[in-house]
Amino acid sequence: MDLEFSGEIWYWRGPSPYHFVSVPEQHCDYLRAEGAYVTYGWGMIPVTVQIGDQEWTTSLWPKDGGYVVPVKDAIRNAEQLDKGDEVVVRLSIRG
Repeated sequence: MDLEFSGEIWYWRGPSPYHFVSVPEQHCDYLRAEGAYVTYGWGMIPVTVQIGDQEWTTSLWPKDGGYVVPVKDAIRNAEQLDKGDEVVVRLSIRG
């Protein structure tokens, strides 16, 4: 099943700085249930993601009871996106 949602790009400074989009809560139960069959550990769920014209494979990261989509700098640069921008995210679970 493909999911589509919008969210704001946010920045995490941590030891390895990265940009993310949070998955809305209404999709997290489905992702938790389906992800149980494909997770490779630590609750990570392999997915294919599309934002704009860019499509890539990554994994959803569990965070605060939900999930976040990591957005690589190459993707952000190609789509001219930055922290605070609202994006439409399409994702499908791989596996």
